[in-house]
Amino acid sequence: MTALLRAEGITKAFGPTPALAGVSLAVRAGETVAVMGPSGSGKSTLLHCLAGIVRPDSGTVSYDGRELTALSDAERSALRRGDFGFVFQFGRLVPELTCVENVALPLRLNGARRRPAERTARAWLERLEADAVADHRPGEVSGGQAQRVAVARALVTAPRVVFADEPTGALDSLNGERVMQLLTGAARDTGAAVVLVTHEARVAAYADRELVVRDGRIRDLTGAP
Repeated sequence: MTALLRAEGITKAFGPTPALAGVSLAVRAGETVAVMGPSGSGKSTLLHCLAGIVRPDSGTVSYDGRELTALSDAERSALRRGDFGFVFQFGRLVPELTCVENVALPLRLNGARRRPAERTARAWLERLEADAVADHRPGEVSGGQAQRVAVARALVTAPRVVFADEPTGALDSLNGERVMQLLTGAARDTGAAVVLVTHEARVAAYADRELVVRDGRIRDLTGAP
């Protein structure tokens, strides 16, 4: 199957410190790939390069046949608003908005009217078992509930790729397991690919394939091409 997202020989350094040293990988549509490695290994830098947030110093990143490194900032921002979804360790919800408004925000930024956007957002909150907190603000909900809201926000635009950076890092094991079940299940149902950065083996076990980044280089633990 043709890769939806591909990196070829990407390098990235921050000052004299190399973060990525010629990394290549391919992610297929509907596939969940876990990127593991110790702190400082370059795994978050890799995710940011794949998502078009950071430009690599050399090499190429392509999405659906388009070279991200050749797109303008505006074009890459448009991809991140529609084709890409993001889940971060601490959710990064907007504290002044209710949970349903947070989930609806990507749709609103893409031009959707408030009521239809919030209807779609409520449907996703129900699917992610967070509909009970729809009208609460993030500061009024538990960490597990907030992260489910963050997952709903990542999926609300029907993205083709979801980037998840330590999505369970701030949760206890029970909530972490449920968030991973909901995230990977919803992505599988919608056909989205997931690129998951984690240092936890139990989280990586939800992936179809596990990669390890160490000293800026990558190794596929499954032996897949």
